[in-house]
Order: sequence, then C-alpha cells, then structure tokens
Amino acid sequence: MEFVKKIEAPVADSLMGKGAFDGTDELYMGMLGMHGTKASNLGVTKCDLLITVGARFSDRVIGNASRFAKNAKIIQIDVDPAEINKNIKVDCSIIGDIKEVLARLNPRVEKHQHKEWIDEIREISEKHPLKYNEEGLTGPYVIEQIYKVTEGNAIITTDVGQHQMWAAQYYRYKDPRTFLSSGGLGTMGYGVGAAIGAKVGRPEKAVLNIAGDGCFRMNMNEIATAARYNIPIIQVVINNHVLGMVRQWQTLFYGKRYSQTILNDGVDFVKVAEALGAEGIRVTKKEEVAPAIEKAIALGRPVVIDCVIDCDDKVFPMVPAGAPIEDAFDQDDLNKEA
Repeated sequence: MEFVKKIEAPVADSLMGKGAFDGTDELYMGMLGMHGTKASNLGVTKCDLLITVGARFSDRVIGNASRFAKNAKIIQIDVDPAEINKNIKVDCSIIGDIKEVLARLNPRVEKHQHKEWIDEIREISEKHPLKYNEEGLTGPYVIEQIYKVTEGNAIITTDVGQHQMWAAQYYRYKDPRTFLSSGGLGTMGYGVGAAIGAKVGRPEKAVLNIAGDGCFRMNMNEIATAARYNIPIIQVVINNHVLGMVRQWQTLFYGKRYSQTILNDGVDFVKVAEALGAEGIRVTKKEEVAPAIEKAIALGRPVVIDCVIDCDDKVFPMVPAGAPIEDAFDQDDLNKEA
C-alpha cells in the first residue's frame, strides 16, 4: 500500500492476487485479464510503466502475449527466478521476497503525482463499469448481497467456472488469504474442502464456498463431513442447471452447439443438504438472497443455499482466446454488433 501511494499508480490484480491490495481503495481498478475490468485491461495496454509484483503473466491474464502492455517498460518483482522472462520479456527484474523487497524500496522511492493518468483511468472505469442484467436473480447479484451482508469481512472459497469469476469481480477483498481458489488449475470440487479448512483455521470468520451446481456435485458429500464435526460453513450453489462457463463459450463461439453441458435433471440440493445433516435453503428471487445469507450465518451449522439462476447468465467483460486484453467486450458491445 505504501509503495502504491508513493508512486500514485492505478492497481490491477490477478485472480490469485485478490486481497493483496485493498479492493476498496480508490486506486484499485479491478481484476486484469480474460474476465478483467475494462479499466484494468485498457490501463495496462495504455500505460508506459508496468510494475508487476508477484504475478507470473499467465495466459488468462496477458491474452495475446505479443500485444500485452506494448507501450510499457516492464518491471517484474518475484521470489522465483524461473518466473522472470518466462512468459513476458521484462526490462528490469528484482528477485526476492516481496515483503522484503518493498521494505527496502519504499524509503528510496520519492512521492510522485500522476493526477492526469489517474483521472484517465477513472474515466474509463466510470464509462465501462462492471454491469449485469438486473432483471431477476443472477450470479453477480448473489455475490453482491454476500458482500453487503458480510460487510466484506468473510472468507470466500470457490470452485471453478462462472461463479468463480463473479466471486472475483463482485466481492471486494480487503485482506490477503480471504479469497481461496484453485486458480487456473480448474479443480472442480476444491471449494468445500477449502471452506472446511478455512473455518477450522479462522473460526471467528464467516466462511462461504461459492460453487456452481456442476462443481458442487463433484464433492458435495463433504457437507456430511462439515455436519459430522459441526463446522458451520455456508455452501452457496449458483444453480443454472448447466456447466455455465463451457456453455458460455459454446453460445458465443460455437454456434450454440451444446455438448455435455446441460444438467437439467431432478437433483434437489435442499434435500441433499438435509440428507447430509445440513440446513437447506432455496432462493429463487432477489429479495430472498440477503435473508437467506443472514439466516445461514445465524444458524451456526453447515448450510447449503441453492440459488436458482438462468442458464444463460454470462460473465462479462470477456476477452476471446488469443486476443489482446484491450479487446475485452461485454453485453453492450454484443448488442451494438447485433
């Protein structure tokens, strides 16, 4: 934080960097990459100096490598020398523990002011905010309500897919290690175990696992483990009856040729929760979300909240595979092309 304030620079983060910088700070511009904000993606594209702290330039972050930060000198700080120049060639590197590196740098860095640049990025952010369909219950709305009810103080774990991106986009993480996810490994079923571990380690925190219905099926039997040991995690199922992220790609890039992504069967997650020894709550309307979360926190036992949303709810912005990150598009852009 001190380093950022001294150089007065906008801040973007990666999926696995959530909470390293306060997501409520005025200099925070959102996540970078395939589902990053337009402010962060365009900011990195326009900037003349990019300082990368602990990030590895994965393909989900940089998009088309030849077009990434093409106007910038790049400084990379990382503890692992193997990460330097691995995916993106940098102009300068510092190898070391980031905490120690910044502790040594901060006294040597003079205070800078970049009001014109900050104003430009804020203008992009105001022109292209994160947005979603406000008619009916949606994944982003559920995450926003979780953030409001918990006041941003919960530990959030996720599985993999659309819900994972919504949890990264719409919950503002203030502290490190409050967003636990398998990242790019694609580990469906990771979240329940992560939530159990987080609650045991931080019993004073509300711990919520965000999962899609496809992911929840991978490891939902572990709700019985939470019930057996009375570990009061809250499992939120973003239930669209499909494998949402794959369906989104099939919709946008493969002519709606849906293959192996429809899960429209008779599984009742409320009854499953009860059978496994937990409380089950079903949510189908926006006004039911906050009360369900409040009830789940107050119960002090494992709870499954089944949030039923539309099968074609999408994650935006989005960068097509192989495209530069400045090509991020959202539903408004698609509507203009239609």
